[in-house]
Amino acid sequence: MTSSSLATHPISRVAPKLAELSEQVLFGDVWQRLPLTPRDRSLVTVAALVALVRPEQLPFHLRRALDNGVTREELAELVTHLAFYAGWPAAATACTVLDAL
Repeated sequence: MTSSSLATHPISRVAPKLAELSEQVLFGDVWQRLPLTPRDRSLVTVAALVALVRPEQLPFHLRRALDNGVTREELAELVTHLAFYAGWPAAATACTVLDAL
């Protein structure tokens, strides 16, 4: 997340400290750590959000995954794979969100 994306996000208005921590610690430190690449972290994050059925967070992280080099086809395959582990409803919800991008 960048400052520009946080500036208009409700998190900045509702919980400015959470926005600051998101920007500085989560995206400024954790997402930059080796040996996982940002692409790897995007796949892990999207998988967790799909499995936990978090459709509010998925659009941001699906776009981030695409920006980090994950293809739409890979995201679709990730969702298909997770249908067997996280459940069909979770996968169907993720398909709806991915389709809306």
